[in-house]
Amino acid sequence: MSVSDDREDLIRRITETQRDLGRLFTQQQSPLFSSNLTIRQLRVVMQLSTHGSASGQDLAHTLGVSLATVTGIVDRLVAQDLVSRHEDPNDRRVRRVELTPAGATLIAEINDAGLRHYKRIMSHLDTETLRALDHATRRIREVADKLYNE
Repeated sequence: MSVSDDREDLIRRITETQRDLGRLFTQQQSPLFSSNLTIRQLRVVMQLSTHGSASGQDLAHTLGVSLATVTGIVDRLVAQDLVSRHEDPNDRRVRRVELTPAGATLIAEINDAGLRHYKRIMSHLDTETLRALDHATRRIREVADKLYNE
């Protein structure tokens, strides 16, 4: 087996394992699966949790949909009290969307549930394995930062 074949095999095995872990996590109780959010609604809520607020245009660009589609998505999120709209202080023509306290709580609950499951698994690993995992995940983060910041 060549080095290239070995690398491809390792990448395939790692991605399959990550997919399998994702499937296991979906079997656990999580606010993510009981929230009744669509994928697009979840993407908006996650985007807002990361960036604080966004204009409709920003969200349309991020989601790759029309402004009219974003308006409908945001309307439904407003009705669920997960986001609110307000006037942009720098440009009164622009309406900004941000998480409500209920939206921020939902995101925190989703993140906390995932971390609890992950920590439970890691608590059963020996210290040597944890050190190797720490090294590997830090290296993955470094490469990802480099690739996405180019």
